[in-house]
Amino acid sequence: MPDTFISIATFLFGSMVGSFLNVCIHRLPGGKSIVFPPSSCPHCNAAIAFYDNIPIISYIVLLGRCRQCKSPISPRYPLVEFLTGFFSVLLLKTFGFSIEFPVYFVFAASLIVITFIDLQHQIIPDVISLPGIVVGFLVSCFLPHGILNSAIGILAGGGSLFLIAFGYHFVTGREGMGGGDIKLLAMIGAFLGWKSVIITIFTGSFIGAVVGSALMLAKGKDTKYAIPFGPFLAFGAIISLFFGETIIKWYIMGMGR
Repeated sequence: MPDTFISIATFLFGSMVGSFLNVCIHRLPGGKSIVFPPSSCPHCNAAIAFYDNIPIISYIVLLGRCRQCKSPISPRYPLVEFLTGFFSVLLLKTFGFSIEFPVYFVFAASLIVITFIDLQHQIIPDVISLPGIVVGFLVSCFLPHGILNSAIGILAGGGSLFLIAFGYHFVTGREGMGGGDIKLLAMIGAFLGWKSVIITIFTGSFIGAVVGSALMLAKGKDTKYAIPFGPFLAFGAIISLFFGETIIKWYIMGMGR
């Protein structure tokens, strides 16, 4: 029972943070304040009462519509709240009440915001990735991989994507990867270290290639069709965060055969 109560409380905490992340996702691309004014309907600008701002539950009660103007509310809102709650529980189960839990909770929350902004606007705000690099590097002093590993991760993450982007532009004359992706991978390297950068690149690239090819076929587009890469890097980082050590052990065991 105590473990169940802690998990429920952790999920509720995460979903409430997810409600704030929705504000960030909505406002950051437009350069708006994430603090003021209070939450309001994006259609009629009516202020949202506290009882209509309960994570997940309010969306269900309101049937996915604004109480005032009856305009549809994007399902992104309960999805972000659920994902943040889900990852908060998963992080607690994985790392317990250690320094890693709050650090990686902030990291996962940042990836959620970046993912949904990149999906909608195809940009990765510097206001998240650049401070994220600094924070990830500083807190690495208290993490198992250490500050040197973090420093190498920043260089390996940002440097590798920069070289790939430069090479692609040199060969094709087109920009294939934005600067936001480069800074995002540097942030991932800062929080997780250089080994995780490798896992993130391979995992993100593989999933991105599969999904991208499927989208191009479905929409009848060619290779010039722009697909945001940030969400796939974020997905690869999450895989590395929870399964990185297992993947590395599998690889080492495979090399030893």
